[in-house]
Amino acid sequence: MAELTPIERVKRFFNREPIDKMPFFTGMGMVLLPAIKKLGYNFPSVHRNAEKMARSAIESARMFNLDSVVIPYDMCMESEALGNEISLYEDSEDILYPTIPYKSWQEVDQVEITQDDIDNVMDKYPMNLLPEAIKIVKTEAPDLPVGAWQLGPFTQCGQTIELDKVLKAVFKQTDLVESILDKFSDMIINIGKALQAAGADFITLREPGVAADLLSPKTFKELIQPRLTRILAAWEPPKVLHICGSTDPLVEMMWQCVVDSGGQGVSFDIKNNLLETRKKLGNAAIILGNFDVFQLPCAEATTVEQAVEGIKTNIDGLVDAVWPGCDLWPDIKEENLKAIEKTAREYKTGPTPAVGRL
Repeated sequence: MAELTPIERVKRFFNREPIDKMPFFTGMGMVLLPAIKKLGYNFPSVHRNAEKMARSAIESARMFNLDSVVIPYDMCMESEALGNEISLYEDSEDILYPTIPYKSWQEVDQVEITQDDIDNVMDKYPMNLLPEAIKIVKTEAPDLPVGAWQLGPFTQCGQTIELDKVLKAVFKQTDLVESILDKFSDMIINIGKALQAAGADFITLREPGVAADLLSPKTFKELIQPRLTRILAAWEPPKVLHICGSTDPLVEMMWQCVVDSGGQGVSFDIKNNLLETRKKLGNAAIILGNFDVFQLPCAEATTVEQAVEGIKTNIDGLVDAVWPGCDLWPDIKEENLKAIEKTAREYKTGPTPAVGRL
């Protein structure tokens, strides 16, 4: 049988159909510095230019044999569309992602999200760049699936107000926080639908601000879980739920979000115990994550051999695909990432718990 193309592999994977080999891909940021340099771009320029965003994503996937391209790269676009000024660090030669140096809303009772913001967010800059970038990828690299992502409502709220203010308000101004989260949820739903309409082949809902080391499992169940379920349910599959930080106490609730919304998988970062998660969720769950995105492919002290052993440990954790614990850090060691990809394909060729092999 001929080798599957990346888009065939990923689509079959999410459908739980047998595939040819272990997928090596991500649903989070994956722009890589060697690709940017090859294209002659500087790092700040890829974040607010649809063509550079698309081409740097394609080149990153091609250079390192990734099974996906993912757009966008930074977490400030929605906040900028809501009126916050950002810094792109355009004069810097370092890898500096866009940041929000000053947030217009200092307290939760200052938040004002209008129906126009919710309904027309994709018409506002820079959100209007994303469908254009996705369409370029679909035209230029039809063999590569396009992944898109959105921050969840709690984390998105923290992109417009300082997160510590939101965390305090959860207990002191609960009704107000719930109202704000509902408005953000409506906006996130519309953004996800627009990205899918533009051609995104799968989508990840990322809610890193609600890990168990930030919010209690009880608060997660009451405040966060219903909204994550509602957002995911509004999107077309395939769809993945990702939470950073400490998630061991949350995994059953995360999987319930996926099941109740018609989703496909859950994704974790390095703080999750994958083997325990597999025991809790069983073999029906598609489990993704959680290799260390800095230590294995980037850290100067990490040898190729150590990177290989790290990925073997990740696969031995009974994941269904080799998928990072967070955004890939751009300044990777090329030899390490190439060894990681090779190991992912060759280490174990049999089926994973949730996905078979041809």
